[in-house]
Amino acid sequence: MPGPGEPTGLRARRRRRTHDALSAAAITLFLERGFDDVSVAEIAAAAAVSKPTLFAYFPTKEDLVLHRILDHRGEAARVVRTRTPGVAPLAALAAHLLAGLDRREPVTGLNDDPEVLAYHAMVFATPSLLGRLAQHAAGDEQALADALAEAAPQAGELTARLAAAQIIVVQRVLARENWARLCAGEDAAARHPSAVAATRQAFAALRRALPDYS
Repeated sequence: MPGPGEPTGLRARRRRRTHDALSAAAITLFLERGFDDVSVAEIAAAAAVSKPTLFAYFPTKEDLVLHRILDHRGEAARVVRTRTPGVAPLAALAAHLLAGLDRREPVTGLNDDPEVLAYHAMVFATPSLLGRLAQHAAGDEQALADALAEAAPQAGELTARLAAAQIIVVQRVLARENWARLCAGEDAAARHPSAVAATRQAFAALRRALPDYS
């Protein structure tokens, strides 16, 4: 552990390197042998740390996997809150997702790197990971509902919650469809036009169903 006199910035960088190394070691083992067949003790040994040190960075085994997507927690709410004045919430969300497709962001499902595909396959096939993912989705839904309620207070909180639920589900379905297509052998470049068209179709339907946010 860094000493008490170590500069804050250096300490933070050292913690981040340890954090990322632990996760990388864990995910490598999980992809090789399966999430349920790798123990926390094995992960700690592979990363050359103690179990207490590992748990200081990752409270649960599932966190070792899902931290890769935690940067996207609350993302839809942030997009709504930081949108350009005059831009409707749904327009901002659609533009953000389309930009993600262009960048081949893994969260969109449109990334055919073999490790990314295997990572998603592991998550979708592991009940405990799916359960934690559902918890994160519920948090994203509530955060988005709060942002929509701020954006269009006249619509009311119930309408905002219903809208948020629909938007989060649409994003998940679009991403899973892209991932499934790539797993079936389609490459990301070939899938991109269809992914864009599906996104535009989905958000057109959302705009018709949710005029308060259009």
